[in-house]
Amino acid sequence: MPTLAAVALVLVLAGACADSDEHGTSTRPDVGARSIEARPAERAGPPVAERPVSVRLPSGTVVPVRPAGTRGRGLLDVPDDITEAGWWRAGARLGDPFGSTLIAGHVDAVDQGLGSFAELLAVRQGQRVRVRSRGLQQTFTIRSRRLVAREDLRQQPGIYSVQGPRRLTLVTCAPPYLAGRGGYQNLTVVTAVPVGSARVRSQS
Repeated sequence: MPTLAAVALVLVLAGACADSDEHGTSTRPDVGARSIEARPAERAGPPVAERPVSVRLPSGTVVPVRPAGTRGRGLLDVPDDITEAGWWRAGARLGDPFGSTLIAGHVDAVDQGLGSFAELLAVRQGQRVRVRSRGLQQTFTIRSRRLVAREDLRQQPGIYSVQGPRRLTLVTCAPPYLAGRGGYQNLTVVTAVPVGSARVRSQS
């Protein structure tokens, strides 16, 4: 296998739950004026939910994020490039009010060295992570970092569920590495909670 870190996430597929709304403009006459002034309408409800395109880790490293489905035996199809990460497309999106946004990446690879997500092995509570989509951004504060045995993931629905409180879940592989047993035996699971609501990002 070209990668040592196959992130083995056995997932129960569920549909993403997100509604979208239209952002338009309203026009109304300005009393006493000769012309009509166009004013932007107030957005009703939360921003339109969008898939994440990047995650900024506590060190400042920005990791591109690609959509990821599942492959044989329910394994999450994380990008082979260790500088990228995969967002589980059946999970919550940026702007969704509930559920886990699950983003996973390789810790290392035989032919590429240490991956960007290797940083997760040492992150601390209180550090911040920023997630961006095409038009939104949201900051999260790390609440916990824990090890989960790879084979126990089925008993950890909070990692990938679209239900429950809004949260960000970052996952990578963790030692020990046992070649005869399929590679890394553990997952590092980092859970972060939103600092505020998702907001429209600056395009600068």
